[in-house]
Amino acid sequence: MSNGHAIRGTRIGANPGLHSERGEPVARQTVSYWCANGHETIRSFALYVELPGEWDCMRCGWPANRDRANPPDRRTVKPYKSHLTYVRERRSEEEAEDLLAEALAARAATRGERC
Repeated sequence: MSNGHAIRGTRIGANPGLHSERGEPVARQTVSYWCANGHETIRSFALYVELPGEWDCMRCGWPANRDRANPPDRRTVKPYKSHLTYVRERRSEEEAEDLLAEALAARAATRGERC
């Protein structure tokens, strides 16, 4: 625990780094990406890298590209379905009642009970 005499936010080597010590910074380019909602996402890339065609919008999460006039379409989002929803799609209520009766009868048989 500090007794209040230490200077906060300092450590060994925390002085501002000079280019001569750390090397020259990489040359960068700034690229804007636009989504269908009109949001602009600005990213910085090194000059020598291949730029990605699409980037996710930082505000809404939709895909964005570099063409402001023709942004990519929104992706269709499938609603979440639970396991029970999938089962109900495959089975009718009558089939479900029959399966439940069979399962209960099998469970009772393993316990030695009579139905």
